[in-house]
Amino acid sequence: MAILIFFLVHWYLSLFVQTFFLHRYAAHKMFTMNPFWEKAFYLLTYIAQGSSFLSPRAYAILHRMHHAFSDTERDPHSPHFSNNAFTMMWKTKEIYNNVLNNRVETERRFDGNYPVWNFIEKVGDSYFSRIGWGVAYVLFYIAFATQWWMFLLLPIHFLMGPVHGAIVNWSGHKYGYQNFDNNDKSRNSLFFDFLTGGELFQNNHHKLPNRVNFGVKWWEFDPTWPVIWTLDKLSIIKLKPVKVKTAKATANA
Repeated sequence: MAILIFFLVHWYLSLFVQTFFLHRYAAHKMFTMNPFWEKAFYLLTYIAQGSSFLSPRAYAILHRMHHAFSDTERDPHSPHFSNNAFTMMWKTKEIYNNVLNNRVETERRFDGNYPVWNFIEKVGDSYFSRIGWGVAYVLFYIAFATQWWMFLLLPIHFLMGPVHGAIVNWSGHKYGYQNFDNNDKSRNSLFFDFLTGGELFQNNHHKLPNRVNFGVKWWEFDPTWPVIWTLDKLSIIKLKPVKVKTAKATANA
């Protein structure tokens, strides 16, 4: 039971910081927060992702590239230019590392307006931190695992951030239905997206990239949206007023 609880807590906490802080805040700035809360969520992102910590700066730049070049050869993670999810994410890793380590010049339109905390960036990307978190996961499993097969979950802990990214980018651009014609391959893979916190409403998101609630139809439930709404009401964040043009759905939506 302890292993199952630990796995679910790690899965959903890591998922939350990825969709809330890295995606909706760092990449899209759908809402604002003061410096204290930005640092708090930055630190939470490091703790939640642990060995697979993703830089908010590099994440934001790659995600903006993904929107600009969606499902073309210049897309950092389109499943339509890779044989499988593993090769797709390996390509993403190479681009991510080049951006993270400033090996390539970033287009001005993708750069800036994202949170930066150099100390956490350096710690989170260090081998000491990544290996240290991995060792902590292994020790927890040694202490609480009751069946041998439970240890098969460890690789997911080690690569939690990339695992979430692989699911979203592979499934969300290959499987499901379309509400909108976006001139790309984006799909909505689930009606009730509890698995990835609303991230699998990719077709909706690519049509309305500044819409905080990724669900569009009345039956599409984005579980991260009520959390964001609550944080706004508590004045922890402040939602931006967004003027959204009415998007015309495809005839078969």
